[in-house]
Amino acid sequence: MDNAAPVTGTVTAIRGAVLDVRLGTAALPRIDEALEIDPDGPDRLIAEVQSHLDAASVRAIALQPVGGIRRGTQVRATGGPVMVPVGEAVLGRVLDVLGAVQDRGPKLPEDTERWPIHRAPPQLSGQTAATTVFETGIKVIDLLIPLAQGGKAGMFGGAGVGKTVLLMELIRAMVERYRGISVFAGIGERLREGHELLSDMHESGVLPRTCLVFGQMNEPPGARWRVGLTALTVAEFFRDARHTDVLLLIDNVFRFVQAGSEVSGLLGRLPSRVGYQPTLASEVAALQERITSVAGAAITAVEAVYVPADDFTDPAVTAISGHLDSIIMLSREMAAEGMYPAIDPLASASVLLDAAVVGAEHERTAAAVRAALARYRDLRDVIALLGMEELGAQDRLVVNRARRLQRFLTQPFMVTEAFTGSAGRSVPLAQTLRGCRAILDGEADAWPEAALYMIGDIDEARARATQGAPA
Repeated sequence: MDNAAPVTGTVTAIRGAVLDVRLGTAALPRIDEALEIDPDGPDRLIAEVQSHLDAASVRAIALQPVGGIRRGTQVRATGGPVMVPVGEAVLGRVLDVLGAVQDRGPKLPEDTERWPIHRAPPQLSGQTAATTVFETGIKVIDLLIPLAQGGKAGMFGGAGVGKTVLLMELIRAMVERYRGISVFAGIGERLREGHELLSDMHESGVLPRTCLVFGQMNEPPGARWRVGLTALTVAEFFRDARHTDVLLLIDNVFRFVQAGSEVSGLLGRLPSRVGYQPTLASEVAALQERITSVAGAAITAVEAVYVPADDFTDPAVTAISGHLDSIIMLSREMAAEGMYPAIDPLASASVLLDAAVVGAEHERTAAAVRAALARYRDLRDVIALLGMEELGAQDRLVVNRARRLQRFLTQPFMVTEAFTGSAGRSVPLAQTLRGCRAILDGEADAWPEAALYMIGDIDEARARATQGAPA
């Protein structure tokens, strides 16, 4: 900012988290510029300009609770967007949308570098394609929905189908193989979820290389709307300034859209499809287009996406899915059958499942597994009505192998050991492929289905079948 006198004004109206501000200057603050409300008082808060009302007034959205603010309260324009701390100092810390420490630890050093939360994505010419497969140790993902290092993967599902559990397992699985920085964005998180995540990261020893940024459910919509940009700014610093690979985890992107819808309504904008904000597509793009890779460093994003009422045609869901490389669909039907992780193998997809990327053998095995599961799904109604006896010999064989494949792709997670009593498993991709080929070739035809349920590799299933698996 130059040496000119700061732009000042006063609050003229307060409607929830929305503030109208009259400024005594013709040079109004720009859209997305930060305002300090009551800058010299004990209740100083930050708001962000969202629209120009007239030649001397702006409308802003508060990023903090507005308690104590009244008409006539002094306002000062900062001359730029919200600035948040970045760098080594934020690793191992819990921050809010403004970068303030929330873990009851010491304050960040005064000389901590700060970056603006609104930044342009890298130039297209400087971006690199994501074609390196990132193994997770989760069988169904590595086989049918391979993730890309430097790509974006989304986990879609309704309430209670296991999005957060799968995300936490991916954190644990990836950190074992990951030597970069992790940034977690908790958008609209419950306090309990935040405590559990913090405890798990502390116990697993990954917290010193992780920054957690939370905008909790009880915070104003403006905070939940911008917390994803704060986390992304931290990730961009390590990518652009330190040339380090970054793992960005977002839970939950739908709540980012939901907060934007609340903000849009508070600002008086007319709603669009299904009541969403008219700026839905541009808001999602502003977040997603910054998650990309450049030469020498990558941001790999794994995003949980709540699906309202299990409606996968919801405008928010379709807007988010259009930016992703891998789409992991979680199924309530699979969860009801006890098939965990409850991933629908036929509805999920990945752009990396191509022979040029994963190899011809992997692609052939994945295609054969999909074909068997698809045929089984087609025949389920016939089986329910008439029984297996009415199927032809070939169809009975396909169904038997598909049921064994379905059970082989289940897996106990390490993050659920305390609840299930079963030790978690991490399975290398080569072992997953070997197991699926063995089942497709008929090696497991005589084994009880229970021998393949909630196990690691095919050798464990063989041992259980030999010993006599429980029914």
